[in-house]
Amino acid sequence: MVVSDLIQHARARFGQAPSLLLHADQSTGEKPWEMFVTDEHTEHYLALKTGGGTDRGMATGTLGAIGCFGLILAMYMAIQGEWGGVANFLVISLPLIIAPFLWETRRPLPLPILFNRRTREVYFDHNGELYHSPWDGIQALAGEYVMVGPHTGGMRNASLEILVRRLGESDKALLVSLGLPMGKTLQMQKGFWEWLRAYMDNGPWFDENGQRSDSDAYIKEMLKAGNIKGTDWHSLTLAKIAEKKAANGGKNYLEWTDAFMLVWEVLSYPTNWLHEYTYNVAKRRSRNCWPQIVTERLQPDGPTTRLIDLERERGLDV
Repeated sequence: MVVSDLIQHARARFGQAPSLLLHADQSTGEKPWEMFVTDEHTEHYLALKTGGGTDRGMATGTLGAIGCFGLILAMYMAIQGEWGGVANFLVISLPLIIAPFLWETRRPLPLPILFNRRTREVYFDHNGELYHSPWDGIQALAGEYVMVGPHTGGMRNASLEILVRRLGESDKALLVSLGLPMGKTLQMQKGFWEWLRAYMDNGPWFDENGQRSDSDAYIKEMLKAGNIKGTDWHSLTLAKIAEKKAANGGKNYLEWTDAFMLVWEVLSYPTNWLHEYTYNVAKRRSRNCWPQIVTERLQPDGPTTRLIDLERERGLDV
């Protein structure tokens, strides 16, 4: 199926529902939005999550927290001189920490969608096969539709997809979704397209209007708002309590729910920390799954030739 056929086939799915064909060199009129799918935003490349791996580290966090509690009890037993109890707790606790950690970090995560600013191209891995597209001239299909369920009623969704081709086999193409469509609107997806355009054309750092900036403050602010971690919950609760205290002049500002949340967040902190740490280790290991032709182009001093140019010049086939 040729490229134009794929786009026509995709647009046919929306029927009479609103849909647009977006272009890399044309503004949508929206301000840049970050859609909570950014995995890495660096000076040279932008990585978008492809789903399927966000729960990685959850087993380690849950079982590991139990194991950590067992280690604390083992330390208490050691202070008491009860070495038999120490051995029992170590035998139980250490496997609860080590086994799930090794299991979750040894399995590769789904590779992200990469937007390379240096070479101005996009990379995508599909079942170990490399797909790519030059950024200049790229098009995206944005469409809005409603899903109706017996319990949820009508839920508006909007997808944003780009077309990529198999390296060495340009007749094989895929439409790749840039994030999950659930709960999105066409306006939001247009704003996210502007985020990508601002990064590729004016980045790596830009302001709320997509204009180039020497400061990364706005980018960090947006990414932090969209990627709140479990280990940040306690600081957010403390900030809310401080706001209540200021609003009430320091009188009768603390509610029982605030105290409950703080205690719960302290107790769940080890679980959240282990979850995040395991995910980050698995992510770093998974990055090695990219072929060298990609990894070398992500380096600050790597090649700047596009893969499409290599295909044309050398008939590249991998």
